[in-house]
Amino acid sequence: MIVVMERGATEEQIEHVIDKLVALEFSVHRSTGEVHTILGGIGPDEVAPEVFEVLDGVKECYRIVSPYKLASRSFRPEGTVVKVGAREIGGAGIEVAVGVSRVESAEHLKAVAGYASASGAGLMQCGLRPASREADLAAAREAASAHGLGVVVEATDSAQVERLAESVDAIRIGGRHMQNEALLEAVGACGKPAILNRDRAATIDEWLMAAECLLKAGNYQVVLCERGIRTFETHTRLTMDVSAIAAVKRLSHLPVIADPSKATGRRDRVLPMARAAVAAGADGLLIDVHPDPESAALDGPQALKPEQFAELMQQVAAIAAAMGRGR
Repeated sequence: MIVVMERGATEEQIEHVIDKLVALEFSVHRSTGEVHTILGGIGPDEVAPEVFEVLDGVKECYRIVSPYKLASRSFRPEGTVVKVGAREIGGAGIEVAVGVSRVESAEHLKAVAGYASASGAGLMQCGLRPASREADLAAAREAASAHGLGVVVEATDSAQVERLAESVDAIRIGGRHMQNEALLEAVGACGKPAILNRDRAATIDEWLMAAECLLKAGNYQVVLCERGIRTFETHTRLTMDVSAIAAVKRLSHLPVIADPSKATGRRDRVLPMARAAVAAGADGLLIDVHPDPESAALDGPQALKPEQFAELMQQVAAIAAAMGRGR
C-alpha cells in the first residue's frame, strides 16, 4: 500500500497515518521527498485504500501490484541518490568506479588509485585475496584515502559484513549471492550502502526482489549493477543487457550502474558498452583497470590500460554532457 501525503501535511497528520497502518498490521517505510512524504505499507491485502484516503493530510492511496513494494518507483518517484564516500550515485552526474579484480600488492592498489583520481573517477572496487584479506583491506583503504576515493568490497558471507562495514564505504553483493537472504539481511542492517549485482540468470523482477530484501532490512542506500546475462550467444562472455538499464529506471527509484568489463570480458568491447550504458541512462560505471593487464593475476583480458581508461572517461563525459548530465 502506498499513501501519498499532501504537500504541507503536518508531522502530526503523518504520524496518525503511520499509527493507523501499524494498527492494521502493516510494516511502514517512510520516504520524505522535497514535495511529498510517501508511506509504504507492507501488510494485509484485504485493507481498502479508502481507509487511508479519508484521513487528514492524505492526498491519495493505492495498492502496488508489483511484487516489490519498497523498490518500486511508486515508493520514491523522484528517485534515490546514494552517497558512497564523498561521491553520489543517482544524482545529476555519472559516477565511475575503477575495478581491481584481485589485489596483487599495495603498490598495485596505489597505482590504480592514482589512475582513477587522475581521470576523475571517485570509487575503487577491490577483490580481496582470501589468504591475505585483512592486509588487502587495509592496503585498499590506505590507497583509496590517499586519493580521496571511496572503497567498495564484496561480501560473500553474512559473517564478513560487520568487519567490512568498519572499513569500506559500500558493500557489494555478487550476482551468485543475489538471493542469499542471510547475506541480504546482514548488509541491509549494517548501515553501509549496498551495490547489488544482477545474477547472469536473473530476471529484472528477481533482481528487484533481491533489492526489496535489502530495503525491508532498513537499508535504503541500494545501487543496482547490471553486468550481463547469459543467453544463447557464444561470441561474448555474457550479453550486456543495456535495455534492462532503461527498464529498471522506469520500474524502480534505485540508481543503476553498469559493469561492461565483466559483461564483455574483453577490453576492446568495454568502451562501446560503456558508451551504450550511459546513453541508456546508467548512473555510473564500474571499469576494471590494470597497469599491465597482460600480467594481471585475474581477469587481465577485460582490464583497460591506464591510457584506455582515460579515453573512456573523456568519451563518457561527452555523452553525459549531451544528455544534460555532467560527470
